Formats: sequence, C-alpha cells, structure tokens
Amino acid sequence: MSRRWAIFLITSANFFLSQFYRATNAVIADQLLRDLSLDTKGLGTVSAAFFYAFSITQIPISMLLDRIGPRLMMTGLSLVGIAGAIIFAGSDSLQMGVLARILLGVGMACNLMGTLKLLTTWFSPTVFATLSGIVFSIGTLGNMAATVPMVLLVELVGWRQAFTLIAGVNLMLVMALWLMVRDTPLGLSHRNIAEPSETRSSALSGLLALFKSRVYWIISLTSFVGYGIFAAVQTLWAGPYLTEVMGLTVMNAGNVILMMNVGALIGGAAWGWLSDRVFHSRKWVILGGLIIYLMVLLVMVMISSNVSFVILMILFLSFGFFRSSGVLLYVHIKETMPAQMAGTAMTGINFFTMIGPAVFLQGMGMLMQHLYPHASRGPEAFRTSFLVCSALILMVSILYIFTKDTFFNNHRTL
Repeated sequence: MSRRWAIFLITSANFFLSQFYRATNAVIADQLLRDLSLDTKGLGTVSAAFFYAFSITQIPISMLLDRIGPRLMMTGLSLVGIAGAIIFAGSDSLQMGVLARILLGVGMACNLMGTLKLLTTWFSPTVFATLSGIVFSIGTLGNMAATVPMVLLVELVGWRQAFTLIAGVNLMLVMALWLMVRDTPLGLSHRNIAEPSETRSSALSGLLALFKSRVYWIISLTSFVGYGIFAAVQTLWAGPYLTEVMGLTVMNAGNVILMMNVGALIGGAAWGWLSDRVFHSRKWVILGGLIIYLMVLLVMVMISSNVSFVILMILFLSFGFFRSSGVLLYVHIKETMPAQMAGTAMTGINFFTMIGPAVFLQGMGMLMQHLYPHASRGPEAFRTSFLVCSALILMVSILYIFTKDTFFNNHRTL
C-alpha cells in the first residue's frame, strides 16, 4: 500500500472515532444519570461540553494548522482526547464528566480538518471532492457505531471499560498516525505552499483575510444552518417527532432515524463523485441539494400522522442524502481561497458547522416551549419549528446564489 493511501485510512479512522465519541452519550444516558449522579440538566451539560469545546478549538486550529502541519496537530490533540476518554471512564460527578468531555472535544477537533488538509497535499484536486465525501461517510459510520454496537459493547464489559478499551484503540491509531503520516510527499514542489518566512506572519493575517471574504461568510452561514438543523433533528428531535407526532413505536422510530444515517452515508460519497464526474460544478450541486433538502423539510411540515411507514423511511433517507451535499461546502471554500490558506479556510467553516447543532438543539426546543408551553412536543410545535427551519434554509439558499463556482477555475489546466 502506498503511503498516501495509508495516510487516508489512518486519518479517516481517527475521524471515525471523533464522530463516535460525540454520539455515545445517547446510548449510555441511563448509566451516566446513575453513575455520575446527574439530573437531566446535568446530562445535557455533559453532552454539550464536547460540542462547545470542539467548536471553540477550531479558532486556534484555523490559525495554526497551515503553520504547524496536520501531523503534529492531530497527534498532539488526539493525546488530549485519549486523556479525556480515560478520565470519562473514571468520572463520578458532573464536574469530572464535563472536564472529560471538554478534553474529548478539544482532542477530536483537528481530526476532520487535518485529514482534509492532508488530502490537499497528497492527492490530486480532481479527486478531492470524492475523497472528502468518502471521509464524511466514514464519519457517519462512526455515528452508527455509537448506537447498537456501543450498546452491545456496554452490555458486555460496562460503559467505563468500554471507554477504556476505545481509548486504547485510539492510542494505537495515534501511534500509527505519527509513524506513517507526513505533511507533504517527499520532493513535492513548494510553489503552492507557504514558505517559512511567509508562514511566520501568515496565521493571523490569513484569518483576517478570511474574515474579509464575503464568500467565506455565505458558505459559513450555509453550513451553520444546513448541518445545524440536520444534526438537531438527527440527535434529538427526530425521536419525539416520530413517536409523539407520527405515533411510531420506539423501535420503528429508531429504524426511521437509521435511514437518515444511511442517506448521509450514501450521500457523503455520492455528492463528491457527482460534483467531480457528472455535473462538473460545486455551486450548483450544493444549491440543488439545499433546495431538495428544503422541500423534504416542508413535506415534514405538511404530512399527517397517518402517513405510511414506508413514506417516512423514504422521507428521512432523503433528508440525510440531500443534506449531505453540504460536505461540498468544504471543497468550495478550499478552492475559493489560495492554497496556503486551505487549512485556515476549511477550519473556519468547520467552526460554524459544529456550533450549529448546539444552537439548533437549544433553539428549536426553546421555540417550541415558548410558543406551545402546554404542548411543546405536539404536532403544531414541530410544524412551526420545521417551518422556521425551512425559512432559514431558504434564506441561505438565496444567499448562496451570490457565490461563484470554482470547479472550472481549478480544473481547466488539468
């Protein structure tokens, strides 16, 4: 196996673990409530700590990734994450749980951006969208592994031992990363990579240049809204919507939610290929996915509780598939900015992507509770919430029209 494919597999496996860690609390909630002496608010605080730490860490990563390099950044931060997993396994209080999840959030914060940065230096631009889509699909597998497989592991050894075991696997991956990964191929021309003299002064100036870019803010807002709504539905609100509004059993609701992950898994790989090989566009592929994503959400506003189970399965499969066109936003910003700012640009987008779920998880709940205090999980509450989300998707879709396509500018000489 060539080094570049070894790098792809090792770094993708680390991103798999990042997605896995963030989703595990859902299936061990009862144990955490008991063993850490938590109430519902405390459980939410422990769970949210990962996302807030992950998001905030994107800020220094955006300034340092291009300067320090993904190998050192990913290795160092991953060791922090492993420490967090071990502390979490031994936690017996709210404070220890929050500390552990903060360390996990910080430790996993560079696994996606570091992987994408390495793809820019080890692979041709003609396959970047396809490979980045596969990386996102591998991450979706991490979300899936945090469900039934995690339940089975916890039943076998307990949740504390499960986290200790996973931390051990994580450590082996980090060792492999340090031994195998190099920031650039040997002999690579540095014409598109910042020189040391440029790099010393480029971190802050690069970030300031990014903030001055209108396209950066449009793409960031699009990712914030698009992924924030999807993740809020996926990780929380789909459950009560399906059981309390659509009248499904918990098992059937779980199967429908699984279809969201299947759609995202298929879409993660498919959209990059469609962009690279079929439509030869970034902008219009992303915009098309956004519009159909909006239409699916509007159908969820309008359907009645007697809709067939099969229709719900197709609807949620489509919800995951068309939302995953958003993975191309990273490609779009990477191709918009100069090569030496690739890591800064993609990490800047990732901050908004990861803060989105926290905002929409809380915002949708607050909206439903405020407007329908006596029926906050009833049909009208969800319809109103989904309608507001639809309006936000429409808004960012209109804004996105004012970006420029980057595909032909980056492929015309290839």
